[in-house]
Amino acid sequence: MTNENSKNKNMYLALTDTDQKILESYKAMLPNLGEYLGEGYEIILHSLENLQHSVIENVNGHYSGRKNGSPITDLALSMLARLEHDKNHSSFCYMNRSKTGVPLRSSTIPIIGEGERIIGLICINFYTNIPLSQLLAKFVPDPSTLKPETMEVHENFAENADELIENVLNETKQRILNDTSVSSQNKNKKIVEELYTKGIFNIKDSVVKVAGLLGISKNTVYMHIRNANPEKRS
Repeated sequence: MTNENSKNKNMYLALTDTDQKILESYKAMLPNLGEYLGEGYEIILHSLENLQHSVIENVNGHYSGRKNGSPITDLALSMLARLEHDKNHSSFCYMNRSKTGVPLRSSTIPIIGEGERIIGLICINFYTNIPLSQLLAKFVPDPSTLKPETMEVHENFAENADELIENVLNETKQRILNDTSVSSQNKNKKIVEELYTKGIFNIKDSVVKVAGLLGISKNTVYMHIRNANPEKRS
């Protein structure tokens, strides 16, 4: 039997190129999700192409002894059957137990590919026996071990785009106006440059909105944007 025939024999679902790319995008995302959730979570990504070797990515798979290339579980198969009969392809959340008896808070989430087919599953297990100190470490981390991008930040949860622009502008404006190292004639220039680095001008009509709030022309705003980004200079 050729390798191709053997592969086809083991195939549960024939995946298209688009399906493969969708699964690859989830595969790339999984380690980052695991980093965010912490050590108490086991995350398993299944491809339904070959159920005998369905695991294509895992985070903390050592909890259940699974690794890439491991087979799908019987529970995942039964969940798949339920998901395929659910027109909405909704995820399932449930209580479960590990093979050593540890209570788990679990979720099975379908991955939808071309033709609205389920092409994979994300299975998440939270191990409830994780020490509280280890769990809280994610919320009260040691500042000396933090990367700059993981330090506490401020985020604007605006109800609309205009409110977002105005909030960010006001915060930036207040800080720069109080910055004595920036000369009076360069205040607006500095404000626009900071708004540019924050991506505010990716929002539609933001240039007009900022110009109005700063009391300057939109051409002046565009000039400051060009100065902030040499590639935009004509």
